[in-house]
Amino acid sequence: MSDDGRSDDGRPDGQPRGADLARAALEAARQSARKRAATQSTGRRRVAGTRDPARRGGYSGAGADSRDPQPFGSSVRRLLADRGWERTAAAAGVTARWPELVGPEIAGHSRPVSLHQGELVVEAQSTAWATQLRLLAPRLVARLNAELGQGLVRVIRVNGPAAPSWRRGALRVLGPGPRDTYG
Repeated sequence: MSDDGRSDDGRPDGQPRGADLARAALEAARQSARKRAATQSTGRRRVAGTRDPARRGGYSGAGADSRDPQPFGSSVRRLLADRGWERTAAAAGVTARWPELVGPEIAGHSRPVSLHQGELVVEAQSTAWATQLRLLAPRLVARLNAELGQGLVRVIRVNGPAAPSWRRGALRVLGPGPRDTYG
């Protein structure tokens, strides 16, 4: 060391050299990396243990989160509620769940045709079953409203079996047709 405060190699005293200089540079780089990681994704410091996903760097933790997979049924119910389709879905449920709603015996001899503005049109297999369903209509209305929601079905109109159609094609000949041999 010289009298002017310099070391033998010409540097001022107190400056790190060799391994000490490398350690100081490594520590400065680590501190800089920590600062960048803390503010990288959202521009805010990440706080450990918070419940806000935006503050956690964009990853989902072990707890329930809105970004987690949702059950299909609850997603469909939420979609129906958001769009206002609950009554439409319930009306479609009449056709889909007909045997469950009215019982297997009635469902075996009838089928729902349409549901429009509270009027359910049912087609019976025979005229006897049509008469029976007309007598059971008030009970069926009460059962359907209990299952699907009050006021969905107001009245049941029962039709007998549909007669076969003899119309074939766009052109046809007017007159009695093949039914004239039934007499």
